[in-house]
Amino acid sequence: MSETEGHADESRLVTDFSGDVSLDEFRLDGTVQTTLTKGEEEELVLSAYRERNDEVFPRVLDLHVEEGATIADVTYGKGVFWKNVDFGQYDVYASDLSAEKSPSGYPVDCRNLPYEDDFLDVVVLDPPYAEGFFRKNEDMLAGGDSSHSQFRENYSNGEVLDTRGSKYHQAVFDLYAEAGIEAQRVLKNDGTLIVKTQDEVSANTQELTHVQITNFYESKLGMYTKDLFVVVRSNRPAVSGMNRQVHARKNHSYFLVYELDGTPTNTLESNI
Repeated sequence: MSETEGHADESRLVTDFSGDVSLDEFRLDGTVQTTLTKGEEEELVLSAYRERNDEVFPRVLDLHVEEGATIADVTYGKGVFWKNVDFGQYDVYASDLSAEKSPSGYPVDCRNLPYEDDFLDVVVLDPPYAEGFFRKNEDMLAGGDSSHSQFRENYSNGEVLDTRGSKYHQAVFDLYAEAGIEAQRVLKNDGTLIVKTQDEVSANTQELTHVQITNFYESKLGMYTKDLFVVVRSNRPAVSGMNRQVHARKNHSYFLVYELDGTPTNTLESNI
């Protein structure tokens, strides 16, 4: 598929999977990626790391995903998470909203997946977590001024996303909510949802995204929040156009692990 076809043919956006699209087109091959050393594999898994995503993600899998599990990365991007994972250990499918980044060549919305109910053991979800990628005007999308170009390269197809009426940070939260509902559909009853997210300050308001989506997944979808990993950046965040700082600048993100067959524990109400 040419680059032009991937972007221009919007009719190929996979929204109806009753046609001729084979799921094999979304399966990644058994090529062995660069793996962590034996010593690293045997380290005690911790809750916080000052490392790259591709160094932390394998630890998440090692601790929470059994060998041979069927996994779908529904926001594959450039495949960064999988650089240090041996594909031979799992049955891995991958898709992305960008046709260029989706291994099958089909653009797939994480809110409408090509999998049958109760098909997957694990879903990996890493959508854009900054409201700057949900603006109506393409010229105003985050990264357009090169200040966050690498972030935009990984998380955006360069086009205005369909927010279904939501704006700003609400659009970020709604995407996680709708994608979580769809993940619940395609996961088995004892399935696992691995989510990557980062909190943000939007409209000068502190938005604890990892708390918000945890509350939604537990209270509305009945999921159990089994684990949380903190990933701290090794470099300093860029700063531009700030006159007076009023919030701590975010330099950490999260991998959150949810299970469908657990009991929600983070939506407690006080007896006081």
